[in-house]
Amino acid sequence: MGLIPRILSTWRAPGRAVRGMAAMPEPAMLALLFGTMAVYFVAQWPGHARAATLDPSVPLQARLGGALLATLFLMPLIVMAVGTLSGALIRAAGGRIEGRLARLALIWALAATAPVMLLAGLVAGLVGPGPGLTLVHAVAGAAFLLFWVAGLRALTLQREPA
Repeated sequence: MGLIPRILSTWRAPGRAVRGMAAMPEPAMLALLFGTMAVYFVAQWPGHARAATLDPSVPLQARLGGALLATLFLMPLIVMAVGTLSGALIRAAGGRIEGRLARLALIWALAATAPVMLLAGLVAGLVGPGPGLTLVHAVAGAAFLLFWVAGLRALTLQREPA
């Protein structure tokens, strides 16, 4: 299944969609993570362009350079660390999950919410701060948490009582 249909299926049944990707190898997960972060970087452009127009003391190139550093260099490291930590916490709580699968759940939650982040970027650029942008960010955050938790639950096997 292609990426777009899989993202759409995640919005309908997040656990089933991520369970179907459990065999994804680590290099493919990294490629998905970097592709997702590239989309997140592009999603920030309209908001930075608006901010640079309203406050020219920080030029657009500087704003985009900072966003590039954050999304394409720092975020992948943070995502991998948080994914590994979530897997360790699940194992400590009695679940059985590989670290690779815990990272996959987090990476896929980020990838599946990328369309909403693109919408948030458009709202930030065209409308600016306000209730509309807050609503889109709330939807994106709720969807991300739902997808991440559903993915972790779908990929975790419960230990049988001894």
